[in-house]
Amino acid sequence: MGADMKATNRRRFLRTTSLAAAAAPAGRPLAAAAQTAAAPAAPARLKLGFDNFSLRALGWKAPRLIEYAAEQKADALLLSDLDVYENHTPEYLAGIGKRARDAGVELHVGTLAICPTSTRFDAKWGSAEELLALLIRVAQATGSTVARCVLGFGEDRSTPGGIRARIDDTVAVLKKVRSRALDAGVTLAVENHAGDMTARELVTLIEAAGSDFVGATIDSGNATWALEDPLKNLEILAPYIRSSGIRDSMVWEDGEGAKVQWTAMGEGLVDWKAYFATWQQVAAERPVILEIISGFARPFDYLKPGFWAPYEGVPASDFARFVALAKKGREIPPFRASAEVTDARYQQDELERSLRHCREVLGLGRK
Repeated sequence: MGADMKATNRRRFLRTTSLAAAAAPAGRPLAAAAQTAAAPAAPARLKLGFDNFSLRALGWKAPRLIEYAAEQKADALLLSDLDVYENHTPEYLAGIGKRARDAGVELHVGTLAICPTSTRFDAKWGSAEELLALLIRVAQATGSTVARCVLGFGEDRSTPGGIRARIDDTVAVLKKVRSRALDAGVTLAVENHAGDMTARELVTLIEAAGSDFVGATIDSGNATWALEDPLKNLEILAPYIRSSGIRDSMVWEDGEGAKVQWTAMGEGLVDWKAYFATWQQVAAERPVILEIISGFARPFDYLKPGFWAPYEGVPASDFARFVALAKKGREIPPFRASAEVTDARYQQDELERSLRHCREVLGLGRK
């Protein structure tokens, strides 16, 4: 290297160093100032909201729920059933959407079983295809880009053909509304619901129907009802998350297998720090929507010989993680309503305590 070039490089180095020194606060080492300047900005906090089913005993309609979401400084609200609206006229639904936007609340809409052969399919809204058409219309009118729905319930695993047949039936009806959903800009977010599907089975459904218009509503509590560890459930569903239903779970062993009791956030076994660290990496703009359902235990008698027929597709490695979770748990008492603590009061307290835990302990929420 020539003398002129060496002199130029020295001058450039000295100029850069002097600028960095000038930018550093007095008394701070130059290296520390340079390190701070290079540090990446912290990621935005995850959005936090709730599902109206958390407050089911109150019987509130959409306008009051939006008002309450604003009072709670929620970022998002899932209206998870079609009865929450006073009517389904375009004018009314447009007004609901405007209320949510004015309150700064991201709105998701929803319904229940869309599988025409599910044990819990309700023909109140017509056929399964007509139900989905109504759901898409509600989403479009309110401005929601996400419409949550479910295949069915855990007992569908024991129906003729098992859950595989119910998945096929659900895929068939989803495909019938594909163009309608795409034209409306609406993703149909199918939930792992009440033990109907494992995460792996839900992925099979999404891919078979078409991931261009079908995604997942991830439910951490329902994972435990499908013999899953919620963290493994998240790992599998991560690429497909569009909406959510989040709550904690306590799992404990008993003489016949294990029992699961859902709880308020922070009162169960889920490692939420790890859970939301993963969520931040894979679904940073998808809201964490709390669906707090608690106060009762459900048994899973997997030590009995007749238990396993509906679950024959569950991988042993996934089940082993569920068993490991159960070994860490402890029995907790159920809730009993009283004159002092009604179901409505209990549900509201459970939700508000969960919202506080998410904000103050887990660092969630943008408001």
